[in-house]
Amino acid sequence: MRPPKKPFYRILYVQVIAAIVAGVVLGHYASALAIDMKPLGDAFIKLVKMVIGPIIFCTVVSGIAGMQDMKKVGRVGGKALLYFEVVSTFALVLGLIATHVLKPGAGFNVDVATLDGKSVAAYAAKAHGQSTVDFLMHIIPNTIVDAFGQGEILQILLVALLFGSVLATIGERGKPVTDFVESISHVLFGIVRIVTKLAPIGAFGAMAFTIGKYGVSSLLPLMKLIGTFYLTSIVFVLVVLGTVARAVGFSIVRFVAYIKEEMLIVLGTSSSEAALPQLMAKLEKLGCSRSVVGLVVPTGYSFNLDGTNIYMTMAVLFIAQATNTDLTLTQQLTLIAVAMLTSKGASGVTGAGFITLAATLAVVPTIPLSGMVLILGIDRFMSECRALTNIVGNGVATVVVSAWEKELDRTKLASMLGRNVKVTETAGV
Repeated sequence: MRPPKKPFYRILYVQVIAAIVAGVVLGHYASALAIDMKPLGDAFIKLVKMVIGPIIFCTVVSGIAGMQDMKKVGRVGGKALLYFEVVSTFALVLGLIATHVLKPGAGFNVDVATLDGKSVAAYAAKAHGQSTVDFLMHIIPNTIVDAFGQGEILQILLVALLFGSVLATIGERGKPVTDFVESISHVLFGIVRIVTKLAPIGAFGAMAFTIGKYGVSSLLPLMKLIGTFYLTSIVFVLVVLGTVARAVGFSIVRFVAYIKEEMLIVLGTSSSEAALPQLMAKLEKLGCSRSVVGLVVPTGYSFNLDGTNIYMTMAVLFIAQATNTDLTLTQQLTLIAVAMLTSKGASGVTGAGFITLAATLAVVPTIPLSGMVLILGIDRFMSECRALTNIVGNGVATVVVSAWEKELDRTKLASMLGRNVKVTETAGV
């Protein structure tokens, strides 16, 4: 007997949509009150980030310990990184092409001397503060406890890889520890289920603050840039990721519909981290093996930021067009290479994309860094699209690597996504 259908008003994504609409209305008509709603969004993100570290640790440890094969860990990680680099390159090039074709910055004719760079000085300072070596050194925590205390995903991932590797090598002696970690993960996902019920409140607070602080009117002068970015991101998801998905044997449209609740949470909070635990759980239900989910998703949050890549090339060229700065082909190719590096480690939280943009601009000195002022006011609106594209990209990457490893249960995949899925194999998950 089928369980009774939920009333529509109790469905999470309906609640989140209603909350986002309410936030926009409050922000437009009562901006002062709306700005005071900011703690609601911040509190929800903090609640989620509170459990992200332990969940990643438990998922990765139990996944690796269950593999009993360290060669497989390296193989999965290598395949994931290869996929990330290839797809990220497509994102960067697509952003470059779209900006050249649609020219969102043409006609602004901004005089660089009139720009006040003080408002972006803090971002520039952070961008200059970390080199590639610094980034790699930062992956190693000062202590194991410090990794969890700071909530650094890559540091926690490193600790989990080492911990799980040892459990896998000692075999039966490590089984009690593995069972304990499994039990803890069930508790943590129970906490996530409770916290997720607060998503509408968090989405309402974050959206009300955004509209109240910046106002819908602030979008109008730069609407062409925003429209170009959203359009390019949609094309990337439907064409690039859609082609990848079709090659693996599923529909990108149905996949997006499957993770709609997580995407609405991201839309409301402008943070892809806000939906990370739920995304991991859903990918397992979709038929991806737990070990692949545990490795690919956390790594992807630092190395597979497709939305951020599109944003960076587009924003740099927009500033160049708006200030009538000509770029040579060599400089544009350099821009792609640098953006590939500077995007690594951007966590998807609002502001991270702006810092990586400053780091990228610093390598192309002919473009004035003060030009970032032109898009400072709309960065918050663009961060939502960045985060949405990032979460879809990481979800697709996990399914692809699972299929690559022959650990994708296609029967589950077909059941969850519907008829437009080819059931060609059953993985040993």
